[in-house]
Amino acid sequence: MKKYISLLLFLVFSVSISAQYKPWTSAKQPLKEIKALKKHIKRPTFRNAEYLITDFGALGDGKTKNTEAFKKAIEKCNAEGGGRVIVPKGIFLTGAIYLKSNVNLHLSEGSTILFSRDSNDYPIVFTRWEGMECMNYSSLIYAYEEENIAVTGKGTLDGNADNDNWWFWCGAAKYGYNESRPGRQNPARAKLHEYMAQRKPARERVFGDGYYLRPNFVQPYKSKNFYMADVLVKNSPMWNLNPVLCENVLIERVKVISHGPNNDGFDPEACKNVWIKDSYFDTGDDCIAIKSGRDEDGRDIGKPAENHIIEYCEMKDGHGGVVIGSEIAGGAKNIYAIGNVMDSKNLDRALRIKTSSSRGGIIENVFFYNTKVGAYQEAAVRFNMHYEKAGNHIPTIRNIWVENLTVDKGGKYAVFSDAYESSPVTDFTMINAKMVGVQIPYKVDYMKNVTLKNVTVNGKPLTELKP
Repeated sequence: MKKYISLLLFLVFSVSISAQYKPWTSAKQPLKEIKALKKHIKRPTFRNAEYLITDFGALGDGKTKNTEAFKKAIEKCNAEGGGRVIVPKGIFLTGAIYLKSNVNLHLSEGSTILFSRDSNDYPIVFTRWEGMECMNYSSLIYAYEEENIAVTGKGTLDGNADNDNWWFWCGAAKYGYNESRPGRQNPARAKLHEYMAQRKPARERVFGDGYYLRPNFVQPYKSKNFYMADVLVKNSPMWNLNPVLCENVLIERVKVISHGPNNDGFDPEACKNVWIKDSYFDTGDDCIAIKSGRDEDGRDIGKPAENHIIEYCEMKDGHGGVVIGSEIAGGAKNIYAIGNVMDSKNLDRALRIKTSSSRGGIIENVFFYNTKVGAYQEAAVRFNMHYEKAGNHIPTIRNIWVENLTVDKGGKYAVFSDAYESSPVTDFTMINAKMVGVQIPYKVDYMKNVTLKNVTVNGKPLTELKP
Protein backbone atom coordinates (compact mmCIF):
# COMPACT_ATOMS: atom_id res chain seq x y z
CA MET A 1 0.00 0.00 0.00
CA LYS A 2 2.79 2.44 0.93
CA LYS A 3 4.52 1.68 -2.35
CA TYR A 4 1.30 2.43 -4.26
CA ILE A 5 0.77 5.73 -2.42
CA SER A 6 4.38 6.78 -3.08
CA LEU A 7 3.96 6.04 -6.79
CA LEU A 8 0.68 7.98 -6.89
CA LEU A 9 2.25 10.99 -5.18
CA PHE A 10 5.17 10.90 -7.60
CA LEU A 11 2.83 10.87 -10.59
CA VAL A 12 0.78 13.76 -9.20
CA PHE A 13 3.98 15.73 -8.52
CA SER A 14 5.29 15.02 -12.02
CA VAL A 15 2.04 16.17 -13.62
CA SER A 16 2.00 19.36 -11.54
CA ILE A 17 5.59 20.18 -12.50
CA SER A 18 4.85 19.54 -16.17
CA ALA A 19 1.77 21.75 -15.95
CA GLN A 20 3.92 24.67 -14.77
CA TYR A 21 5.71 24.92 -18.09
CA LYS A 22 4.32 27.70 -20.23
CA PRO A 23 6.40 29.27 -22.98
CA TRP A 24 6.50 33.04 -23.22
CA THR A 25 4.22 34.68 -25.77
CA SER A 26 5.74 38.16 -25.54
CA ALA A 27 8.97 39.79 -24.36
CA LYS A 28 6.86 41.67 -21.83
CA GLN A 29 6.69 38.53 -19.70
CA PRO A 30 10.45 37.96 -19.15
CA LEU A 31 11.01 41.73 -18.84
CA LYS A 32 8.50 41.79 -16.02
CA GLU A 33 10.19 38.77 -14.41
CA ILE A 34 13.57 40.54 -14.58
CA LYS A 35 12.19 43.61 -12.85
CA ALA A 36 10.81 41.50 -10.02
CA LEU A 37 14.01 39.43 -9.70
CA LYS A 38 16.22 42.50 -9.33
CA LYS A 39 14.40 43.39 -6.12
CA HIS A 40 15.57 40.10 -4.56
CA ILE A 41 19.28 40.42 -5.39
CA LYS A 42 20.89 42.81 -2.96
CA ARG A 43 24.40 43.95 -2.16
CA PRO A 44 25.54 42.86 1.32
CA THR A 45 26.35 45.60 3.83
CA PHE A 46 29.34 45.62 6.14
CA ARG A 47 30.21 47.10 9.50
CA ASN A 48 32.11 50.38 9.29
CA ALA A 49 35.48 49.05 10.40
CA GLU A 50 38.79 48.61 8.55
CA TYR A 51 41.63 46.15 9.01
CA LEU A 52 44.79 47.04 7.10
CA ILE A 53 46.72 43.88 6.21
CA THR A 54 50.05 45.65 6.76
CA ASP A 55 49.04 46.01 10.42
CA PHE A 56 49.15 42.21 10.55
CA GLY A 57 52.65 41.94 9.14
CA ALA A 58 51.98 41.94 5.40
CA LEU A 59 54.67 43.30 3.08
CA GLY A 60 53.79 44.45 -0.44
CA ASP A 61 57.17 43.70 -2.01
CA GLY A 62 55.95 40.93 -4.32
CA LYS A 63 58.32 38.45 -2.66
CA THR A 64 57.26 38.00 0.96
CA LYS A 65 54.55 35.39 1.43
CA ASN A 66 51.64 36.99 3.29
CA THR A 67 49.29 34.05 3.77
CA GLU A 68 49.31 34.34 7.58
CA ALA A 69 48.80 38.11 7.49
CA PHE A 70 45.67 37.72 5.33
CA LYS A 71 44.42 34.95 7.62
CA LYS A 72 44.92 37.00 10.79
CA ALA A 73 43.30 40.12 9.36
CA ILE A 74 40.25 38.24 8.06
CA GLU A 75 39.80 36.26 11.29
CA LYS A 76 40.01 39.39 13.45
CA CYS A 77 37.59 41.25 11.20
CA ASN A 78 35.15 38.35 11.36
CA ALA A 79 35.48 37.91 15.14
CA GLU A 80 34.75 41.57 15.78
CA GLY A 81 31.60 41.65 13.67
CA GLY A 82 32.95 42.24 10.18
CA GLY A 83 34.13 45.11 8.04
CA ARG A 84 36.71 45.72 5.33
CA VAL A 85 40.09 44.02 5.15
CA ILE A 86 42.15 46.56 3.23
CA VAL A 87 44.91 45.68 0.78
CA PRO A 88 46.96 48.89 0.22
CA LYS A 89 49.07 49.79 -2.81
CA GLY A 90 51.74 47.17 -3.45
CA ILE A 91 52.13 43.57 -4.61
CA PHE A 92 51.15 41.09 -1.90
CA LEU A 93 52.17 37.48 -2.51
CA THR A 94 50.00 34.89 -0.77
CA GLY A 95 48.67 31.37 -0.77
CA ALA A 96 44.96 30.55 -0.55
CA ILE A 97 42.70 33.14 1.08
CA TYR A 98 39.69 31.95 3.07
CA LEU A 99 36.87 34.52 3.28
CA LYS A 100 34.80 34.51 6.46
CA SER A 101 31.31 35.88 7.03
CA ASN A 102 30.82 39.65 7.07
CA VAL A 103 34.24 40.32 5.54
CA ASN A 104 34.80 42.53 2.50
CA LEU A 105 38.28 41.96 1.07
CA HIS A 106 38.97 45.38 -0.44
CA LEU A 107 41.80 46.02 -2.91
CA SER A 108 42.88 49.63 -3.01
CA GLU A 109 43.75 51.16 -6.36
CA GLY A 110 47.31 50.17 -7.23
CA SER A 111 47.21 46.99 -5.16
CA THR A 112 47.77 43.46 -6.42
CA ILE A 113 47.18 40.17 -4.66
CA LEU A 114 49.65 37.84 -6.36
CA PHE A 115 48.95 34.18 -5.72
CA SER A 116 51.66 31.63 -5.02
CA ARG A 117 52.66 29.06 -7.63
CA ASP A 118 53.44 26.52 -4.91
CA SER A 119 50.66 23.94 -4.62
CA ASN A 120 51.57 23.47 -0.95
CA ASP A 121 50.05 26.89 -0.29
CA TYR A 122 46.57 25.56 -1.18
CA PRO A 123 45.07 23.25 1.47
CA ILE A 124 42.77 20.39 0.54
CA VAL A 125 39.13 21.46 0.89
CA PHE A 126 35.68 20.31 -0.18
CA THR A 127 35.21 21.65 -3.68
CA ARG A 128 33.84 21.05 -7.14
CA TRP A 129 36.08 20.37 -10.09
CA GLU A 130 34.41 20.51 -13.51
CA GLY A 131 31.06 20.02 -11.80
CA MET A 132 32.16 17.00 -9.72
CA GLU A 133 32.47 17.10 -5.93
CA CYS A 134 35.77 16.10 -4.37
CA MET A 135 38.55 17.03 -1.96
CA ASN A 136 41.15 19.03 -3.83
CA TYR A 137 43.23 22.18 -3.68
CA SER A 138 41.45 25.20 -2.29
CA SER A 139 40.52 27.77 -4.86
CA LEU A 140 42.74 30.83 -4.63
CA ILE A 141 39.93 32.64 -2.79
CA TYR A 142 37.54 30.24 -1.04
CA ALA A 143 34.60 30.27 1.36
CA TYR A 144 32.37 27.48 2.65
CA GLU A 145 28.94 28.07 4.20
CA GLU A 146 29.69 31.75 4.84
CA GLU A 147 27.37 34.78 4.57
CA ASN A 148 27.87 38.39 3.52
CA ILE A 149 31.25 38.18 1.82
CA ALA A 150 32.80 40.39 -0.82
CA VAL A 151 35.84 41.13 -2.94
CA THR A 152 35.88 44.77 -4.05
CA GLY A 153 38.12 47.64 -5.10
CA LYS A 154 40.12 48.80 -8.11
CA GLY A 155 43.06 46.50 -7.50
CA THR A 156 44.15 43.30 -9.24
CA LEU A 157 43.78 39.62 -8.45
CA ASP A 158 46.63 37.86 -10.26
CA GLY A 159 46.46 34.06 -10.33
CA ASN A 160 50.07 33.98 -11.54
CA ALA A 161 49.44 31.06 -13.91
CA ASP A 162 51.24 30.57 -17.21
CA ASN A 163 52.56 27.77 -19.42
CA ASP A 164 55.21 26.90 -16.83
CA ASN A 165 52.89 27.13 -13.80
CA TRP A 166 49.47 25.43 -13.48
CA TRP A 167 48.38 25.64 -17.12
CA PHE A 168 50.52 22.80 -18.49
CA TRP A 169 48.74 20.41 -16.11
CA CYS A 170 45.88 20.35 -18.64
CA GLY A 171 48.08 18.08 -20.76
CA ALA A 172 48.02 20.18 -23.94
CA ALA A 173 51.24 21.06 -25.75
CA LYS A 174 49.95 24.55 -26.60
CA TYR A 175 49.89 25.30 -22.87
CA GLY A 176 53.39 24.01 -22.20
CA TYR A 177 52.89 20.30 -21.52
CA ASN A 178 55.45 17.79 -22.72
CA GLU A 179 56.32 14.30 -21.56
CA SER A 180 59.60 15.41 -20.01
CA ARG A 181 57.88 17.46 -17.27
CA PRO A 182 55.71 15.99 -14.48
CA GLY A 183 52.08 16.94 -14.26
CA ARG A 184 49.05 15.96 -16.31
CA GLN A 185 45.47 16.02 -15.06
CA ASN A 186 44.01 13.40 -17.41
CA PRO A 187 44.40 10.27 -15.20
CA ALA A 188 43.00 12.05 -12.14
CA ARG A 189 40.15 13.51 -14.18
CA ALA A 190 39.25 10.01 -15.37
CA LYS A 191 39.44 8.72 -11.78
CA LEU A 192 37.11 11.46 -10.57
CA HIS A 193 34.61 10.53 -13.28
CA GLU A 194 34.85 6.93 -12.10
CA TYR A 195 34.27 7.89 -8.45
CA MET A 196 31.25 9.96 -9.44
CA ALA A 197 29.73 7.13 -11.50
CA GLN A 198 30.25 4.77 -8.54
CA ARG A 199 28.69 7.41 -6.25
CA LYS A 200 31.66 7.23 -3.96
CA PRO A 201 31.13 9.70 -1.08
CA ALA A 202 32.51 13.06 -2.16
CA ARG A 203 34.74 13.49 0.89
CA GLU A 204 36.42 10.20 0.04
CA ARG A 205 37.39 11.42 -3.43
CA VAL A 206 40.70 12.86 -2.29
CA PHE A 207 43.08 14.51 -4.72
CA GLY A 208 45.74 17.21 -4.35
CA ASP A 209 49.49 16.79 -4.82
CA GLY A 210 50.40 14.30 -7.51
CA TYR A 211 47.02 14.48 -9.23
CA TYR A 212 47.32 17.82 -11.02
CA LEU A 213 43.71 18.99 -10.85
CA ARG A 214 44.11 22.77 -11.09
CA PRO A 215 42.30 24.98 -8.58
CA ASN A 216 39.72 27.55 -9.64
CA PHE A 217 40.26 31.21 -8.77
CA VAL A 218 37.29 32.46 -6.69
CA GLN A 219 34.90 29.84 -5.29
CA PRO A 220 32.41 30.64 -2.55
CA TYR A 221 30.66 27.33 -1.80
CA LYS A 222 27.18 27.02 -0.25
CA SER A 223 27.36 30.66 0.74
CA LYS A 224 24.84 33.52 0.78
CA ASN A 225 25.15 37.15 -0.23
CA PHE A 226 28.35 37.16 -2.29
CA TYR A 227 29.47 40.41 -3.91
CA MET A 228 32.31 41.31 -6.27
CA ALA A 229 32.95 44.72 -7.76
CA ASP A 230 35.56 46.67 -9.73
CA VAL A 231 38.51 44.26 -9.50
CA LEU A 232 40.64 43.00 -12.38
CA VAL A 233 41.02 39.21 -12.40
CA LYS A 234 43.76 37.66 -14.53
CA ASN A 235 45.90 34.58 -15.12
CA SER A 236 43.74 31.99 -13.37
CA PRO A 237 44.90 28.35 -13.11
CA MET A 238 41.42 27.30 -14.29
CA TRP A 239 37.85 28.67 -13.98
CA ASN A 240 37.87 32.28 -12.76
CA LEU A 241 34.71 33.17 -10.81
CA ASN A 242 32.88 30.03 -9.68
CA PRO A 243 30.24 30.42 -6.96
CA VAL A 244 28.78 26.99 -6.18
CA LEU A 245 25.36 26.33 -4.61
CA CYS A 246 25.18 29.98 -3.57
CA GLU A 247 22.21 32.30 -3.23
CA ASN A 248 22.13 36.04 -3.84
CA VAL A 249 25.21 36.68 -5.97
CA LEU A 250 25.93 40.15 -7.34
CA ILE A 251 28.90 40.89 -9.63
CA GLU A 252 29.45 44.34 -11.17
CA ARG A 253 32.19 46.19 -13.05
CA VAL A 254 34.55 43.23 -12.86
CA LYS A 255 37.11 42.65 -15.60
CA VAL A 256 38.36 39.12 -16.34
CA ILE A 257 41.31 38.69 -18.69
CA SER A 258 42.66 35.16 -18.63
CA HIS A 259 43.66 33.09 -21.65
CA GLY A 260 44.74 29.79 -20.17
CA PRO A 261 43.06 26.39 -20.63
CA ASN A 262 39.53 26.12 -19.18
CA ASN A 263 39.77 29.77 -18.16
CA ASP A 264 36.02 30.42 -18.15
CA GLY A 265 35.22 33.93 -16.95
CA PHE A 266 32.15 33.49 -14.76
CA ASP A 267 30.72 30.05 -13.90
CA PRO A 268 27.86 30.28 -11.41
CA GLU A 269 27.11 26.66 -10.57
CA ALA A 270 23.74 25.51 -9.19
CA CYS A 271 23.19 29.01 -7.83
CA LYS A 272 19.94 30.91 -7.28
CA ASN A 273 19.39 34.64 -7.81
CA VAL A 274 22.50 35.81 -9.64
CA TRP A 275 23.06 39.20 -11.27
CA ILE A 276 26.19 40.11 -13.20
CA LYS A 277 26.38 43.48 -14.88
CA ASP A 278 28.72 46.00 -16.49
CA SER A 279 31.57 43.48 -16.60
CA TYR A 280 34.19 42.55 -19.20
CA PHE A 281 35.42 39.13 -20.32
CA ASP A 282 38.35 38.17 -22.52
CA THR A 283 39.00 34.50 -21.87
CA GLY A 284 40.50 31.20 -22.97
CA ASP A 285 37.15 29.44 -22.70
CA ASP A 286 33.49 30.45 -22.26
CA CYS A 287 33.04 34.06 -21.12
CA ILE A 288 29.99 33.29 -18.97
CA ALA A 289 28.97 29.65 -18.51
CA ILE A 290 25.99 28.82 -16.32
CA LYS A 291 26.24 25.38 -14.74
CA SER A 292 24.52 22.99 -12.30
CA GLY A 293 26.81 19.98 -11.94
CA ARG A 294 27.99 17.09 -14.06
CA ASP A 295 26.14 13.79 -14.58
CA GLU A 296 25.45 11.84 -11.33
CA ASP A 297 26.57 14.65 -9.04
CA GLY A 298 24.41 17.22 -10.78
CA ARG A 299 21.35 14.98 -10.88
CA ASP A 300 21.72 13.63 -7.33
CA ILE A 301 22.10 17.08 -5.78
CA GLY A 302 19.31 18.30 -8.02
CA LYS A 303 19.86 22.04 -7.72
CA PRO A 304 19.26 23.95 -10.95
CA ALA A 305 20.86 27.18 -12.02
CA GLU A 306 17.94 29.49 -11.38
CA ASN A 307 17.14 33.18 -11.86
CA HIS A 308 20.28 34.64 -13.50
CA ILE A 309 20.58 38.11 -15.03
CA ILE A 310 23.50 38.94 -17.34
CA GLU A 311 23.27 42.62 -18.14
CA TYR A 312 25.39 45.13 -20.08
CA CYS A 313 28.49 42.96 -20.20
CA GLU A 314 31.15 42.95 -22.90
CA MET A 315 32.65 39.73 -24.26
CA LYS A 316 35.75 39.44 -26.43
CA ASP A 317 37.66 36.15 -26.93
CA GLY A 318 35.98 32.96 -25.76
CA HIS A 319 34.33 29.74 -26.84
CA GLY A 320 30.98 31.38 -26.17
CA GLY A 321 29.60 34.69 -24.91
CA VAL A 322 26.56 33.60 -22.90
CA VAL A 323 26.70 29.83 -22.40
CA ILE A 324 24.57 27.31 -20.53
CA GLY A 325 26.41 24.06 -19.82
CA SER A 326 27.98 21.74 -20.29
CA GLU A 327 27.94 20.70 -16.61
CA ILE A 328 24.19 21.27 -16.45
CA ALA A 329 22.74 17.99 -15.15
CA GLY A 330 20.78 19.83 -12.45
CA GLY A 331 19.04 21.90 -15.12
CA ALA A 332 18.72 25.65 -15.66
CA LYS A 333 15.75 27.99 -15.74
CA ASN A 334 15.02 31.68 -15.96
CA ILE A 335 18.24 32.90 -17.56
CA TYR A 336 18.05 36.49 -18.79
CA ALA A 337 20.78 38.11 -20.91
CA ILE A 338 20.10 41.76 -21.71
CA GLY A 339 22.01 44.48 -23.51
CA ASN A 340 25.28 42.60 -23.90
CA VAL A 341 27.95 43.34 -26.51
CA MET A 342 30.19 40.70 -28.11
CA ASP A 343 32.89 41.08 -30.73
CA SER A 344 36.01 39.07 -31.51
CA LYS A 345 37.34 36.95 -34.33
CA ASN A 346 38.24 34.56 -31.49
CA LEU A 347 34.68 34.37 -30.15
CA ASP A 348 33.07 31.14 -31.31
CA ARG A 349 29.40 31.73 -30.47
CA ALA A 350 27.10 34.39 -29.00
CA LEU A 351 24.45 32.24 -27.29
CA ARG A 352 25.45 28.64 -26.67
CA ILE A 353 23.51 25.84 -24.94
CA LYS A 354 25.57 22.67 -24.59
CA THR A 355 24.50 19.48 -22.88
CA SER A 356 24.32 15.74 -23.52
CA SER A 357 22.46 12.56 -22.67
CA SER A 358 25.02 11.86 -19.94
CA ARG A 359 23.75 15.06 -18.28
CA GLY A 360 19.98 15.12 -18.73
CA GLY A 361 18.05 17.89 -17.03
CA ILE A 362 15.79 20.65 -18.31
CA ILE A 363 17.07 23.94 -19.69
CA GLU A 364 14.18 26.35 -20.05
CA ASN A 365 13.22 29.99 -20.13
CA VAL A 366 16.28 31.59 -21.70
CA PHE A 367 15.84 35.23 -22.74
CA PHE A 368 18.51 36.77 -25.02
CA TYR A 369 17.54 40.39 -25.59
CA ASN A 370 19.05 43.53 -27.15
CA THR A 371 22.37 41.90 -28.04
CA LYS A 372 24.95 43.46 -30.33
CA VAL A 373 27.48 41.12 -31.93
CA GLY A 374 30.37 42.10 -34.13
CA ALA A 375 32.40 39.09 -35.21
CA TYR A 376 32.10 35.44 -34.22
CA GLN A 377 33.28 32.18 -35.77
CA GLU A 378 30.72 29.38 -35.61
CA ALA A 379 27.15 30.40 -34.74
CA ALA A 380 25.17 33.30 -33.32
CA VAL A 381 22.81 30.82 -31.65
CA ARG A 382 24.03 27.28 -31.00
CA PHE A 383 22.15 24.31 -29.47
CA ASN A 384 24.11 21.11 -28.84
CA MET A 385 22.67 18.04 -27.12
CA HIS A 386 25.62 15.88 -28.15
CA TYR A 387 28.41 17.59 -26.24
CA GLU A 388 30.95 15.05 -24.91
CA LYS A 389 29.83 11.48 -24.24
CA ALA A 390 26.35 10.03 -24.60
CA GLY A 391 24.29 8.40 -21.85
CA ASN A 392 20.76 7.46 -20.85
CA HIS A 393 19.45 10.85 -19.74
CA ILE A 394 18.03 12.73 -22.69
CA PRO A 395 18.12 16.50 -22.00
CA THR A 396 15.37 19.03 -22.66
CA ILE A 397 15.82 22.51 -24.16
CA ARG A 398 12.70 24.66 -24.36
CA ASN A 399 11.40 28.21 -24.39
CA ILE A 400 14.39 30.03 -25.84
CA TRP A 401 13.61 33.64 -26.80
CA VAL A 402 16.00 35.76 -28.90
CA GLU A 403 14.93 39.33 -29.69
CA ASN A 404 16.66 42.44 -31.06
CA LEU A 405 19.87 40.72 -32.14
CA THR A 406 22.28 42.45 -34.53
CA VAL A 407 25.31 40.78 -36.09
CA ASP A 408 27.77 42.85 -38.14
CA LYS A 409 30.41 40.29 -39.19
CA GLY A 410 28.85 36.90 -38.85
CA GLY A 411 30.54 33.54 -38.83
CA LYS A 412 29.54 30.23 -40.36
CA TYR A 413 25.91 29.96 -39.18
CA ALA A 414 23.18 32.19 -37.83
CA VAL A 415 21.44 29.28 -36.08
CA PHE A 416 22.99 25.84 -35.56
CA SER A 417 21.14 23.06 -33.75
CA ASP A 418 22.09 19.46 -32.95
CA ALA A 419 19.31 17.79 -30.93
CA TYR A 420 17.54 14.46 -30.44
CA GLU A 421 14.52 13.42 -32.49
CA SER A 422 12.88 12.34 -29.23
CA SER A 423 13.72 15.68 -27.60
CA PRO A 424 13.74 18.51 -30.13
CA VAL A 425 14.60 22.07 -29.20
CA THR A 426 11.09 23.31 -28.45
CA ASP A 427 9.53 26.78 -28.49
CA PHE A 428 12.37 28.71 -30.08
CA THR A 429 11.48 32.31 -30.90
CA MET A 430 13.59 34.83 -32.79
CA ILE A 431 12.27 38.35 -33.37
CA ASN A 432 13.88 41.44 -34.93
CA ALA A 433 17.22 39.88 -35.79
CA LYS A 434 19.51 41.32 -38.44
CA MET A 435 22.61 39.27 -39.24
CA VAL A 436 25.10 39.99 -42.00
CA GLY A 437 28.33 38.34 -43.08
CA VAL A 438 26.96 34.85 -42.37
CA GLN A 439 28.20 32.01 -44.58
CA ILE A 440 25.21 29.65 -44.16
CA PRO A 441 21.89 30.92 -42.73
CA TYR A 442 21.24 27.83 -40.61
CA LYS A 443 21.87 24.17 -40.00
CA VAL A 444 19.33 22.40 -37.80
CA ASP A 445 17.92 18.95 -37.24
CA TYR A 446 15.16 18.56 -34.64
CA MET A 447 13.26 21.69 -33.64
CA LYS A 448 9.60 22.16 -32.71
CA ASN A 449 7.40 25.25 -32.49
CA VAL A 450 9.80 27.69 -34.11
CA THR A 451 8.71 31.31 -34.51
CA LEU A 452 10.66 33.74 -36.69
CA LYS A 453 9.52 37.36 -37.06
CA ASN A 454 11.42 40.06 -38.90
CA VAL A 455 14.61 38.00 -39.13
CA THR A 456 17.08 38.67 -41.93
CA VAL A 457 20.36 36.98 -42.80
CA ASN A 458 22.58 38.79 -45.30
CA GLY A 459 19.64 41.01 -46.20
CA LYS A 460 17.28 38.12 -46.99
CA PRO A 461 14.29 37.18 -44.82
CA LEU A 462 14.64 34.01 -42.75
CA THR A 463 11.15 32.58 -42.38
CA GLU A 464 11.74 28.95 -41.40
CA LEU A 465 14.30 26.51 -40.01
CA LYS A 466 14.10 23.16 -41.79
CA PRO A 467 16.29 20.09 -41.29
